[in-house]
Amino acid sequence: MTDEPPATFADLTESDVRSALEAEDYVAEDEIVTTLLLALRLGKPLLIEGEPGAGKTELAKVLASSLGSELMRLQCYEGLTAEHALYEWNYTKQLLAVQSGDDPESSVFAEEYLLERPLLRALRSDDDRPPVLLIDEVDRADDEFEALLLEVLSDFQVSVPELGTISADRPPIVIVTSNQTRALSDALKRRCLYLYVEPPSLEKETAILRRKVPQLDDTVAADLCAIAARLREEPLRKPPGAAETIDWARAIASLRDDGDGALEPKTIRNTLGCLLKAGEDVKRVDDALMTELLEAAERAGGEA
Repeated sequence: MTDEPPATFADLTESDVRSALEAEDYVAEDEIVTTLLLALRLGKPLLIEGEPGAGKTELAKVLASSLGSELMRLQCYEGLTAEHALYEWNYTKQLLAVQSGDDPESSVFAEEYLLERPLLRALRSDDDRPPVLLIDEVDRADDEFEALLLEVLSDFQVSVPELGTISADRPPIVIVTSNQTRALSDALKRRCLYLYVEPPSLEKETAILRRKVPQLDDTVAADLCAIAARLREEPLRKPPGAAETIDWARAIASLRDDGDGALEPKTIRNTLGCLLKAGEDVKRVDDALMTELLEAAERAGGEA
């Protein structure tokens, strides 16, 4: 999809979207392809919910790469304010202008003193291709920030009291992600198309590893995915997502001199920190659970 700047996505097909995702090694089910196509055709923000590590953020990155667009990311957190998300004034420059007194009639609340933050920068982008605006983990922000987003998501504009309303000449492609740590408002959801990303099945996760870590033997890739799947059945503090499985696979691949040979318990034990990110989760893998993990890997290896 990067041959020429897309003025419109009206002629985009599911085949185009699927091919673009596959070119970026993103394994996507039909529901993901169709929903992404509709978001592009209709020019609607896309809200993606799902468990951490399910590939929500990666989808926005892949979309930007496939379009040849700039990815503008706003990482949400508790206490996020308009100054960090939309704009703020360059107070130092304003102060210097006032002290110089060169033009007493000019306002220090003008364009030259405005510092753009991700939301405003995406709305005012004049690139050949529309940017992809990623509003990541919006559930970490508070209700006040959600209210701030409504104008952006519905009309692709923001109000700057000193300058008036600033509207996008060409709206950005907006991806909003949530880990569902809290419920989002109905007002925000109404402004978006919705996609729920399921944790990957064993088959899908194995296919992901084969694309993302091609130097890893197929049987070992299946073993790693089976172990990750078995660990997700445990009451872990932080169950591993697909992102952690990919990191683990890359670590295993970097330690192997060739693609042959079964996984050794010692290797699994010494690299668990790539997959599990909490001390109590690592400690849970005792000898009994390690035996179950190896049995799961053996079953998966036999089917690969």
